[in-house]
Amino acid sequence: MRALFGVALLSAIAIATAEPDEFRYVPNESFGLGERLEYRVGYKFITAGRAYFHIAPEPIYREGRPCYDIWFEVRSLESLDWLYRVRDRYRTVLDIGGIFPWEFEQHIREGNFRRDFQARFDQRNGKAITSEGTFDTPPYVHDIVSAFYYVRTLNLRSYKNGSLIQLQNFFDRQTHDLGVRILGRQTIQVEAGTFRCIVIEPLIKEGGLFKSEGRILIWLSDDDRKIPVKVSTKIPIGTIDAELTGYSGLRGPLTARVTER
Repeated sequence: MRALFGVALLSAIAIATAEPDEFRYVPNESFGLGERLEYRVGYKFITAGRAYFHIAPEPIYREGRPCYDIWFEVRSLESLDWLYRVRDRYRTVLDIGGIFPWEFEQHIREGNFRRDFQARFDQRNGKAITSEGTFDTPPYVHDIVSAFYYVRTLNLRSYKNGSLIQLQNFFDRQTHDLGVRILGRQTIQVEAGTFRCIVIEPLIKEGGLFKSEGRILIWLSDDDRKIPVKVSTKIPIGTIDAELTGYSGLRGPLTARVTER
């Protein structure tokens, strides 16, 4: 009994005297390890390509902290490459506890346009280290992919239509303001089913997904998962839509999916 009491006392002292985590903690019930989201990418009535978001099933570690290894890729169909060839890849290494990035990669191949960008984020000292130099950053600065996953952790139901969520993302030597506007709610049907959605508009200046030239609209499932059901974006040849075709590895049920009777 004395031994048990001693262990309990030492544990209590250790907890009481432990230094707090140096980084923030962001509660997250929206996504987790192994989540995969698949999309049909369409131009007008043509299936132009496929895309996916994928979180690796096992964590990786940066600075001793567990992280999500997240990939986004979009590819045009080879049969349509003559019209507009796309081979885009993005990667972010996202801190599991704080939902902020440690690393970011962007490799864009769209038509004749090419761009490669990589950054390593020193979140302790507020620096972004790139091949072009080291630049100051604000606390918990995002890349465009990490910002999207951070927004998924927010309670979007608490925001009124027209509300603006303000974030910051680093790209190409500097930090840019990144606003996310809440537009409203809509029920939409895609190949994966019918979903009640919250519609948001990222106000992206630099470093976005696709080489966009206009508005980007995202339909997120109106539930705790907040998965992107549809993305509509403008590219040089018009507007393309990415619509959800399948999903696996979700953290919980998709209650926004409308059950057909």
